[in-house]
This record gives sequence, C-alpha cells and structure tokens, in this order.
Amino acid sequence: MPALLTRPDGRLLRAGRPHRVLAGSLHYFRVHPRQWADRLARLAAMGLNTVDTYVAWNFHERRPGEPRFDGWRDVERFAALASDTGLDVILRPGPYICAEWDNGGLPAWLTDRPGMRLRSSYTPYLDEVARWFDVLVPRIAGLQAAHGGPVVAVQVENEYGSYGDDHTYLRWVHDALTARGITELCYTADGPTGLMQDGGSLPGVLAAATFGSRAAEAARLLRSRRDGEPFVCAEFWNGWFDHWGEKHHTRSSESAVATLSEILAEGGSVSLYPAHGGTNFGLWAGANHADGTLQPTVTSYDSDAPIAEHGVLTDKFHRMRQLLLTVTDRPPRPLPEPPALLPARTLPVTPGPPLLRALEAVGEAVHASDPLTFGELGLSRGLVLYRAHPVLPCGRVELGVSGLHDRAQVFVDGAPAGILDRETGTLTLDGAGRAVRLELLVENQGRINYGPLLGQGKGILGGVRIDRRRVHRWTMRPLPLDEWTADDLDRATAASELSATAPTSDPGVPGRRAGFATATFTADGAADTFLALPGFHKGFVWINGFLLGRYWNTGPQVTLYLPAPLTTAGDNTLTVLELERAGDRLELRERPELGPPQEYVETFD
Repeated sequence: MPALLTRPDGRLLRAGRPHRVLAGSLHYFRVHPRQWADRLARLAAMGLNTVDTYVAWNFHERRPGEPRFDGWRDVERFAALASDTGLDVILRPGPYICAEWDNGGLPAWLTDRPGMRLRSSYTPYLDEVARWFDVLVPRIAGLQAAHGGPVVAVQVENEYGSYGDDHTYLRWVHDALTARGITELCYTADGPTGLMQDGGSLPGVLAAATFGSRAAEAARLLRSRRDGEPFVCAEFWNGWFDHWGEKHHTRSSESAVATLSEILAEGGSVSLYPAHGGTNFGLWAGANHADGTLQPTVTSYDSDAPIAEHGVLTDKFHRMRQLLLTVTDRPPRPLPEPPALLPARTLPVTPGPPLLRALEAVGEAVHASDPLTFGELGLSRGLVLYRAHPVLPCGRVELGVSGLHDRAQVFVDGAPAGILDRETGTLTLDGAGRAVRLELLVENQGRINYGPLLGQGKGILGGVRIDRRRVHRWTMRPLPLDEWTADDLDRATAASELSATAPTSDPGVPGRRAGFATATFTADGAADTFLALPGFHKGFVWINGFLLGRYWNTGPQVTLYLPAPLTTAGDNTLTVLELERAGDRLELRERPELGPPQEYVETFD
C-alpha cells in the first residue's frame, strides 16, 4: 500500500488530494498520561490536523536491555488517543532527539562507554541503535496509516546537519527504519542554512527545515536546493525554552503569528514547536553549553507555547487558531474548559534530617583509589556524595577539582566550606595539619542535549588535589534521586530522630539548613496547582513519592507545575530536599510564575 502522504511535482498530497500538514509538537513524556487526551483535544481545537512527538530512547530504556512501553511510556496508547481525537501523527524516533531533553534522548549507559562515538557510523554505536530499533520500530510500523493507524510520517535522525556530515550514518538510520517496516513518508529536518542542510539531508528523502523566523528565506533556500519538493517547516519555534539564571523567554503573539502567516503564504506545511510544551518532570531536563559555560534547562518546558504548561489556552492560541481556520476546510472545534485549580494556601514545613546524614541513609557506598564518574558508578542522573580523609597542612591550602561536571558543595568535617562549579574548580581551605573529613556532594545539573559536547560525562572526571597533592582513597555514594522508591525516600527522611535539633548552617534561624523537609495538604485529586518554595534556595521536591523536579532561587522559574493526576483525594505529602538553606513554608498558588519575561526570537544569520 502506498504512503498516505506523497509529494509528486512539489505538491503534498494526502490519499491523492492536496494537503497541508498543520501540526503541533506535544511530547507524551512531558505530559502526565492521564492528561494526554485533554492536551490532544486542545491541540485539535486550535485548528491543527496533526500532532508530532519525539520518542526519547532514554525514557524507555533506562537500563540496557530493559525497554519499557507501559504506563507513561505507552507511545502506542498516545498515538491511539491522537487518532481518536481525529489527528494524524508524526513520529520522530531519533535515535537522537535534542528536545532540551537529558542527553538529547540518548541513554547515559551508552554515552558513558569509553570511546563511544555518537551519531556516526561507528559500529558499536550502530549496533546499539539497531538493537533499540529492533524493539521500537515494529511498534511504530504497526501504527502507520498503511495498517489503519494514525502515523503518516517518520523523521530520520534529528537536525543532524547541526552536528555532523556522516551521510553513511544518516543513510543507515533511514534504511534501518524502512527495513523494519516504515513505509510512510520519511523526511529529515535541519536548520535553514546551506551548512546545516548539506550535513543533514539525504537524496531522495524530503528535506524539511526548522526555524523561528524568516520563513520566506527558508522556503527559497529549500526550493533552490530541492526543486520539486513541498516546503515543510518541521519546527516553527513560536516560543523558546529557559535556562536557570536567565530570564523567561517569551515571544509576542504578533511576532509568532506574523511568521506563521509567512509560512502559510509560502504554501508551507508546519509544525508548531511546541504547541504544548509540558514539563521536564524528575531530572529529565537537559542542558546547553556555550562560551565555556553550562546552561541547565529549567523544570518547566512551557516555552511560551500557545497551550500553556497547565493547559490554559493563551492569547497566542486564539490568534493562531483564527489564522489556521482560514486555511483549513474543517469546522472549528469547541474550546475546552480551563483546567480546575486548587485554592491557594500556605503550608508550614516540618524539618527533617540534615543533608549529609539523610543522604548517608540511602544506597550503597563504593570504594576506590580515585573518584569515579557517574558513568563508572552506573548512575545516569542525580547526586554523588564523595568522601575522603586528606591531611590539610597548616595554613591556607587550595582544594582543586578537575573535570567537575557540574556542581559540588564542599564540606569539611560536616561544615559547609563552599561551592564549586565547572567554571570555578578551586576553593581555599584552612588547614590545621591534621586529617579532615572532606565531602563533595556533586550534582548532575542535566546532560548536554545539543552540540559537540553531547554525551559528555558527569561527576568528577579528573581528580581532586590539595595544593599539588592528589587526594586518594575515596568512598562514594551514588544517589539516583529519580529512581528512589518510596522506601528510599522514607529512609532518607527518617535518617535521624534528632534531626530537628541537629546543627544548622544558619544557627540563628531554626530549621534554616540544608536537608529534608515535608509539608502536607488535602485535595480532591482533580485540580492542578503551582508550588512555590519561598526562602528555599536549591533542591528537589517530591509529591507523594513522585519526583516533581528541580527548583533554584536563581530563577527564572519560581513555581513548579503540580498536575492534578499527581495528587490524591485526601492527604498529600510534599517532600523537599534542600541543598543549601531551607525556608519555613511552601505555597500552593493559583497561577504560574515563570520569571521576568524577555522577548526572544531565534534567528539564523
């Protein structure tokens, strides 16, 4: 059976009739599965006819040889719900996806292998991708339109021209998909420059572009290079994501609608990236790296999308809907009701055990002569507590950490001594000519998802020294926070009955110290809320044992979205792991606060 979408003579056809793909990006792994149907309905109400989603390899196969497609990972159910909503589906299986997702979707157990060469025709890499595709692609193939399913197109790799030019590899990915049953339209997607299109496109495969502005220029470039192909914008960046320590990126409705109008005026098909961003729950947020600095992505993936993180239909939604309805022959769908919200309230917190004591209560210690990396410890995300007992000579000495990825809190004999990061790997300590208990709590702030440093390891990649002398004989405790069970969390929060009176890092303010704290609230299990942590500095928060994500008072994000499906009717427990200094209350709010806005439009020069 021929593909449902075809492209003869530069026209895009669906079942032989002229067609324009009007898609929106919505990632199933960023939306609670009990909200999939709601978000898909909102996307369809916008006037879109297609949903596109990446498939995040590391979300499905956290450990080698143990792929999962149940629950939150049931991509087949997601596609079926899209079909029930009347939407076509575009799948983007990578294996690399970028998406501001941890490690660009590649499993850490793969990228941490010594000598691994990613996104290339390096045989050990291809062998692992082939094994993954053997599991994944038959599932996708069964969802295709040729088999009565909603999948009408499949992307080959992802923006490969921004990374490399190994066309042997790119062709291998294409052939690996088709050999395993993909018969619908295949396409590549790359930035709108000659450099990127040279590296990422394949002869005989539709070449699409990804961009946020200058649509007419992108159309001219593609038509000059690929005469006889329809103009397709595989990602129209109508908003942008945020990094910790920066402002909240926004894009005005007027600017976004103007570029969308330009795409449509060129006769183009388009996918809004994103139509609904969702949330980087747990520790799934990735990071960028620019000018020698790590740029970790925040927990929210709202991205100033037309459908807000909590499902609200924004002004951008309504203006885009008005435009989209002018180019579709479908009648407008009714607009869904706004999501229900919990009433605002303030929650007092109960202090739990102090930081180091709590972390020592979970997991198994590992001993080695030198500090081991996250990869050597079999850890993808989270924290590692490193401990050694060096002698500090009398006077001021320099503690140096080489290859620190990403951030370390330093403790000497249990007392905070300072914070190191990738850019500041040294700290001055005062020695007394005796051995001390030196502890470094190292945080992986998100694996790089884009650019030449993709796949870079985490932890202490070099060594630790006191002045010129290396420190040996280390004990390490891996702390995979996003894999902690309810029992793990209970052990950590019950680490000491004396915690309430334990020494604090701020003795003048009772309870204002690093460590665990809890708060409770009642709910009916059917309403969303937004969690604020005034007075808290940096850490992680769980709701009923589920790791909601990171918070950090450096901003811009102030509130964390807490979707209704994560609450239960009756009592609910919030558990906070504060790394620096805790506040005395939590707040449930009725609206999000994502930080001071900054207009941002991505442009290629």
